[in-house]
Amino acid sequence: MEITSATEPGPPPPRKTSRAGDRIFLGLSRGSGILLLVIMAAIAVFLTVRAAGALSKNEGDFFTTFEWAANSTPPKFGIAVLAFGTIVSSLIAMLIAVPVAIGIALFISHYAPRKLAAPLSYVIDLLAAVPSIVYGLWGALFLVPHLGGLYTWLNDYFGWTGIFAYQGGAARSLFTIGILLAIMILPIVTSVSREVFLQAPKMHEEAALALGATRWEVIRMSVLPFGRSGVISASMLGLGRALGETMAVATVLSPSFTIGKSLLDPGGGTFAQNIASSFKESGEIGKDALIASGLVLFVLTLLVNGAARMIIARRKEYTA
Repeated sequence: MEITSATEPGPPPPRKTSRAGDRIFLGLSRGSGILLLVIMAAIAVFLTVRAAGALSKNEGDFFTTFEWAANSTPPKFGIAVLAFGTIVSSLIAMLIAVPVAIGIALFISHYAPRKLAAPLSYVIDLLAAVPSIVYGLWGALFLVPHLGGLYTWLNDYFGWTGIFAYQGGAARSLFTIGILLAIMILPIVTSVSREVFLQAPKMHEEAALALGATRWEVIRMSVLPFGRSGVISASMLGLGRALGETMAVATVLSPSFTIGKSLLDPGGGTFAQNIASSFKESGEIGKDALIASGLVLFVLTLLVNGAARMIIARRKEYTA
């Protein structure tokens, strides 16, 4: 009896041609991505061209001059104070807001009962929709008058460091701006972190509980590692808003082109605040100088987001 060998599988069937809807969706998606890149490039070119004219006539060093006299003859301006104020106030906001936001997100996602978690989540999301000018008015009329006690306490216990030395006066300083920005970015970081924590695999949490782990151990070993990339993304999103915040900072901060030895010293400035307060009264060179400072803020924002993407890319996806 002749034994026939098993027939080898034939070639795969020809791939079906995509439907018209798929082709349209692919074209729209690809076109949207290209359009975004074109818009970003157009913004960069516009800022660079306008900034070049002012920088060519600047009599001071753009990066180290502690003065902003772009409307004088000859113009002399620099971003040293603005860069310092923007970075310091944003870092203060991040140091305050991110730990609090993570705690709130964990409470809502893993500790609070449903009857409390739902309305609390709604309130957090609602805070993200409050206009910046409202935060600014609240900061100027309520926060500034009531921070004197905190400033005095910081001076009594930490004034010896020089960073928290307080000489009296209105609390219109970079530290106040940092607190205000922390309140403003808190809803964004909390909302994104909460959604990430809710996506943690339930099987991992239940397995850890079955092995005798406490709720905190479950969060530390399962939830936080899973949500690490999401928390970083949420933090960078909040940092982006803190870097570019305008009206709230302009309402609270008294602009001054000096860098104080203490974070509690009045004055200072940020890129966005200086642009908002000076643009209307500036001449042609003055506006180009402000656009040059906007270009620095644009590059700074791109660097922050690029760094965030690099950090996230290095984190392997949680598979434990």
